[in-house]
Amino acid sequence: MRWIDVKMWRLLLGILLMMGIVTNGAESSVVLNKRWKEIKKTYGSYAVTRMKAALKLTKHITPMDEKKKLYEVNKFVNRVHFVSDQRTWGVKDYWAKPVEFLGRNKGDCEDFVITKYFMLRKSGVLEEKLFFTYVKALRLNQAHMVLSYYETPKSIPLVLDNLNPKILPANKRNDLAFVYSFNAKALYLNRQKGLGKIVAGGRDKNKKWAKFLDKIEKEFQ
Repeated sequence: MRWIDVKMWRLLLGILLMMGIVTNGAESSVVLNKRWKEIKKTYGSYAVTRMKAALKLTKHITPMDEKKKLYEVNKFVNRVHFVSDQRTWGVKDYWAKPVEFLGRNKGDCEDFVITKYFMLRKSGVLEEKLFFTYVKALRLNQAHMVLSYYETPKSIPLVLDNLNPKILPANKRNDLAFVYSFNAKALYLNRQKGLGKIVAGGRDKNKKWAKFLDKIEKEFQ
């Protein structure tokens, strides 16, 4: 295998780890092929097609500018069907890994955000630019989650949402009331411009999410 082939193989494995398709230590096509068969058995043949499309897209957008990455990932993930956790998993709240979300081709707002987050992270977008954002969807009068992209900490974030396919600045989303944003490192009380006020001990206040994000991050170190 040539050097460039080794490099691309390692990149592919990294993406697969992020998506939850393979686990740490996978080093051969035999293991990879076995995992594809497991996905097909669990979710069906179309799930394999969706997963391969996600991997191909993540690889394809890696050299692109970040606004283009946002557009492509948002468009791809929003093709999945919105279905509540109760109907999908039989529980009130379940945080699905990307392989579960894309495998079943359905999920709730948090699942859309999780998959967008990790696809963008693997394409090269820095963690400090991406935040899970709890909002209130005013027209629906219910809690909702979106992914926020901050070009700089003081920027008005761009909002990636499954309710509205257009990526708009937060100050153009009058249908949303922003509550707080977080990633694996910090939690902020929201305002439309900039990250807002950091919450002291915010990570500890959001332990379950932080643990979940850390777990997936470690899977593709």
